Amino acid sequence: MRILVIEDEQSVSAFIRKGLEEQGYEVVQAFDGTTGIRLASQGDFHLILLDIVLPGMNGLEVCKTIRERGDSSVPILMLTALGTTDDIVAGLDSGADDYLSKPFKFKELIARVRALTRRSTVDVSKSKLAVADLEMDLDAKTVLRNGQPIQLTAREFHLLEYFIRNRGKVVSRVDILENVWEVDFDLGTNVVDVYVNYLRNKIDKGADSKLIHTKVGMGYVLKED
Repeated sequence: MRILVIEDEQSVSAFIRKGLEEQGYEVVQAFDGTTGIRLASQGDFHLILLDIVLPGMNGLEVCKTIRERGDSSVPILMLTALGTTDDIVAGLDSGADDYLSKPFKFKELIARVRALTRRSTVDVSKSKLAVADLEMDLDAKTVLRNGQPIQLTAREFHLLEYFIRNRGKVVSRVDILENVWEVDFDLGTNVVDVYVNYLRNKIDKGADSKLIHTKVGMGYVLKED
């Protein structure tokens, strides 16, 4: 698997590259946002590790640019020394799928990398899911609602897949963290609620019937009205 690391601190970038290569990943490095965007558009990457604090163009701008250029499938893991909820939400708003606060332990980075790249292959016989007029193709990584395409980030895509596979079942925030993020997460953050709102705005906004429902005090459920 190929990973693009966009990190301006060369010692940090070298540390990440060495560790990832020891785990069998192929690593390409960029030390500024402009180069990172160019490499992202030219290469076939399974994951992008993106620092927020970069010279010239910061990581939030880089992430937005990558998404605006139409690459919504590659997962982006944001590396940040800014760990407040507002900072995290800003990163997610820019199109990132996950975040990791600096300083971090390498085993935690590897856990996040594996979680984001785990679903690289899907059984063809189970590659298509549907609820009401919502259709999901796990092979083509496409989502349609009433025949209209919906663009999702990798994290939103996996969240929707989890909802569909558990249709009609109320799933808690802990359930979602354990099955979609697949790593231990700070339950003090509202990352699940943020992502559910992102997904709801894309899936249900303007639709005649709503599919994602909130069960106060319990969690969320995907079902037909």
